[in-house]
Amino acid sequence: MDHFLSLIITLVFCCLTKADNKMNFVMLGDWGGQDEAPYYTPAQKEVATQMGRKAAETNSTFTIALGDNFYHYGVKDVDDPRFKETFERVFTAGSLQSRWYVIAGNHDHYGNASAEIAYTACSHRWYMPNYYYTETMTIPGTHTEIQFIFIDTVILAGNTHPTKTWLPPPGPESVNAAEDQWEWIEETLAASKADWLFVLGHYPVWSVALHGPTDVLVQRLRPLLMQYDVTAYFCGHDHNTQHIREENSTVEYVLTGAAHMTGISVEHADSIPANSLQYYYALNDTTGTYGAFTWVSISPTVMEVVYIDGKGNELYSFQKEQTRQKYRDSN
Repeated sequence: MDHFLSLIITLVFCCLTKADNKMNFVMLGDWGGQDEAPYYTPAQKEVATQMGRKAAETNSTFTIALGDNFYHYGVKDVDDPRFKETFERVFTAGSLQSRWYVIAGNHDHYGNASAEIAYTACSHRWYMPNYYYTETMTIPGTHTEIQFIFIDTVILAGNTHPTKTWLPPPGPESVNAAEDQWEWIEETLAASKADWLFVLGHYPVWSVALHGPTDVLVQRLRPLLMQYDVTAYFCGHDHNTQHIREENSTVEYVLTGAAHMTGISVEHADSIPANSLQYYYALNDTTGTYGAFTWVSISPTVMEVVYIDGKGNELYSFQKEQTRQKYRDSN
């Protein structure tokens, strides 16, 4: 009887351990509040609440922030009160106190983006060690590696006009800085042995909305994503959520830019490859009342992506099987 009970306990433990062999995280973009008190929007506050709940329910490991962290003109220096008012005092849930991996967006570059790098030394959870960087993690209880390559798309493509926001980025301010980053991106992709490989930037490669596709990313980043079998490209910039997958490509394009407000636009619907739009969500929201974020769960074999609105409703989800093993075996 003792042997049988011991066997049952062992089987239950193994099942629980297998079920826990996942890495879960939450992700948001374009979440940066507003210039005036209370320095956050109702949508941002609701997103923060629902993110905290989802992170707690799923034992989320970390958070990813995809830029436009502080509207409208970024921060002035590392002591700017916006770090407290828009970030620390809004995302207060205990489940959101783990590390935040941060990149800069165009609005951050209107201000002092280097101050956001410097804030890494001032916060136990804000982590932005440079304008672009990479992090590799292992799913607990497994040997499965996940690599995140965080890039600065403003350095690559240039900054948008601060008032004529519909205009595309004009090209890099420094060609040398852009080329240095392009070289680093390809070297990092080529060297990756990870089972899951993600690239994360602020500007989209593809988008059906106001800003549309980013030409230089279509021309130079997209071929690299395909060549090195990148699992997904995560981004923001347009204030909605989109899922795009091209025919004859394994790259998932996940746009999540609705954490501060949403704005409906599909004016670039004809600017992306035919039949590639899998999902789109936005509301005509000029009051900052509605928002959304994304939850991601990765096991050794399957990734699940779920879009969730500021009320806690699951809007859309999809799954993606791991393809990197085939790529690694062939190389």
